[in-house]
Amino acid sequence: MDNNYEVLVIGGGPAGLSAALYLARYKRRTALFDTRQGRAYWYQTNHNVLGFPGGIAARRLCELGRRQLADYPHVTIHEQRVNDIRMVGDTFVAIGPDEEWCGRAVIFCTGVVDHYPEFEGWQQYVGRSMFWCITCDGYDSQGRRVVVVGNTNAAAAEALQLQRFTDQLTVLTNSRENHITLEFQERLRRARIPLLHDRIATVRGRNGQFEALLTVDGRCLELDWLFNQQGATPRSELAARLGVALDAHGYILTDTEQKTTVPGVYAAGDVTRLYSHQIVTAAHEGGQAASAANYYLYPPELKDD
Repeated sequence: MDNNYEVLVIGGGPAGLSAALYLARYKRRTALFDTRQGRAYWYQTNHNVLGFPGGIAARRLCELGRRQLADYPHVTIHEQRVNDIRMVGDTFVAIGPDEEWCGRAVIFCTGVVDHYPEFEGWQQYVGRSMFWCITCDGYDSQGRRVVVVGNTNAAAAEALQLQRFTDQLTVLTNSRENHITLEFQERLRRARIPLLHDRIATVRGRNGQFEALLTVDGRCLELDWLFNQQGATPRSELAARLGVALDAHGYILTDTEQKTTVPGVYAAGDVTRLYSHQIVTAAHEGGQAASAANYYLYPPELKDD
């Protein structure tokens, strides 16, 4: 019985915590799996969450969510990784390094893996002076020296959009290849935003704050902030093993209730969207997925459809 649950929630960021909280309020026996390794556990402060004047650190928000869940003994947090998942009859079996857990429904809140520029000590900069989201952090880049890193039109477009906050912008491909089209190169030229086809060799900085990027070709780019546009990969491989449909980019396809194409399987948060990666969106989707899973678990005589 200890490893038998009604719902398995895989991923403990804002989407997973929200799903677990809603399930707790539905009095569903729930397992939440959280290794504290997603986007929410970097160093950034989020100013887009309503009700927190001055912003709130994403880590702090997750800790508050865990404290809320502590009031519900029928929710168990497992700080373990789910390595595999399969169907056995009408039961989902999540498989960890040393244990297995069973549930009648699953909610994937597994997020994405961001492809950051990698240099010695790069992790200390994420969320302090290296960002990935113009929606979250563009406002606070006002007047700063900003380098946008990426070799696609997405990087060029982000640099162009950042002009409303700062006029000190540079695009650095950080790749041997440059896939920014001639059209976008011309847009950058007209906006007087330098485009450098070069790669980061090392950086100067302290306490997570950039001072300069030193490139392979010998350039020294002084900067305050870096916006990363090297892309991300959704963590959807577990869902795919259950036969859940993915879009062309590998994100989990869901309907407006966060249902996937497999009955009893739901998804919420960054793993469901190529765009709109926001804490408030993730929390909403987590709550919606939990509500749909709760309804799914009712016997037929308690449903009105």
